[in-house]
Amino acid sequence: MTRPDPVPALDAALTEADCIRPAWDAPPRVRALVTTRAGGVSVPPYGRWDGEREMPGGLNLGLHTGDDPAHVECNRARLLALAGVRAAWLEQVHGDQIVRADDVTPEVPVRADASVTQVPGVACLVMVADCLPVLLCDDRGRAVGAAHAGWRGLVAGIVEKSAQRVADLAQCAPDALHAYLGPAIGPHAFEVGDDVRDAFVRAAAPAELDATAQAFAARDGMRGKHWADLYALARLRLARLGVTRVSGGDACTVAERERFYSYRRDRVTGRMAALIWLAD
Repeated sequence: MTRPDPVPALDAALTEADCIRPAWDAPPRVRALVTTRAGGVSVPPYGRWDGEREMPGGLNLGLHTGDDPAHVECNRARLLALAGVRAAWLEQVHGDQIVRADDVTPEVPVRADASVTQVPGVACLVMVADCLPVLLCDDRGRAVGAAHAGWRGLVAGIVEKSAQRVADLAQCAPDALHAYLGPAIGPHAFEVGDDVRDAFVRAAAPAELDATAQAFAARDGMRGKHWADLYALARLRLARLGVTRVSGGDACTVAERERFYSYRRDRVTGRMAALIWLAD
């Protein structure tokens, strides 16, 4: 019987060089990170990419992916050690349920696709491998939130509902929020059918109809198939609330194999995390 690979010691630490720090104008009290596929202990098919092939050292954070649970737990411990927080790990279901991150404990799985908090040292966290992570905060650093937005969640309103919850916690108007769109499947890689396009068009407000239709580019020679722009669709939903300070939205998890896991590209793969918290 093959013995599992030993789990390296935690002191082989994850570093900021392995992660993405959002480039946005959030207040200093707001901290955020997005992981990549590098900096962990997972082995192929959950590993890192060295430019030519997959190698051990992946930072897979998803316990539901088929990876060795000991590797995933080590990867999670590395992330939390770097951030210096406790995190609200969610059981994501592509819905519109939002919870308080400070109420989530490791002992009780919570089925939700977004969390919010105003408690320092507690990270709102979502896992992704093509779906869009949206990080939110107010301009004075009073509350934060993170939303997991695949196309079903976007149609259901998870982005604007999460933004409203952050605004409510911060006791501010939604137009005082900042949003960061983390790495997701890009507009030249996300192929969808008429059913997805029609779902967004039906859910669009009258003033959004043209822009919603423009977020879907017909595929040449493929009737009923479109390239969908998740980033553009998320910006439209944020604009409903007057959230215009939106950063990010310039990556593609499918195309950037060296940096990102992608379910659409690889099927059996790991998960990255986007997390946001308030410093003490």
